[in-house]
Amino acid sequence: MKNFLVTLVVFLMSSPFFAQGAFDKFDGQDDVTSIIVNKKMFDLMSKVKMEASDKEAQQYLNLIKKLDNLKVFTTKSTRVENEMRAASEKYIKTAGLEELMRVNQDGRNIKILVKSGASDSQVRELLMFIEGSKNEDTVLMSLTGDFDLNEISVLTDKMRFPGGEDLKKATKGSKGPKGNK
Repeated sequence: MKNFLVTLVVFLMSSPFFAQGAFDKFDGQDDVTSIIVNKKMFDLMSKVKMEASDKEAQQYLNLIKKLDNLKVFTTKSTRVENEMRAASEKYIKTAGLEELMRVNQDGRNIKILVKSGASDSQVRELLMFIEGSKNEDTVLMSLTGDFDLNEISVLTDKMRFPGGEDLKKATKGSKGPKGNK
């Protein structure tokens, strides 16, 4: 019983940090472009002064206050794409993510999964994996925080990260993971 409790405590303490380390091996690889934004940067970005009349800018500032980490990895390498697929599949099995949607279009497979928050549209984590086709990048994106899924289009408009347009299309008008199965 004591071993079980120790194992449970270690698991519960390490699980929030698993997302941080599950994809870190792609950072710094020669065939991978990485974009990593952490909580400190989001805090700094949220302190930018905006005109009160710019509603979209205010929505953006309100959203980034709720974000903890954004990690985006892109590659054209088939070897790295296979590693990203394996890492994301392994992470999906252990992280308790729900599939929000899956799209196969023009040779591109797009998967978007979320870990729900307090309500159907609240999200604690969003994972997107886009398998590239022919000359297109493969994209692996992880976004953590406590945000509303309907706010994502504001983020994709302002930050313009790889795969952002696919994410915007996927989440536009979404009612959350339970409404889109």
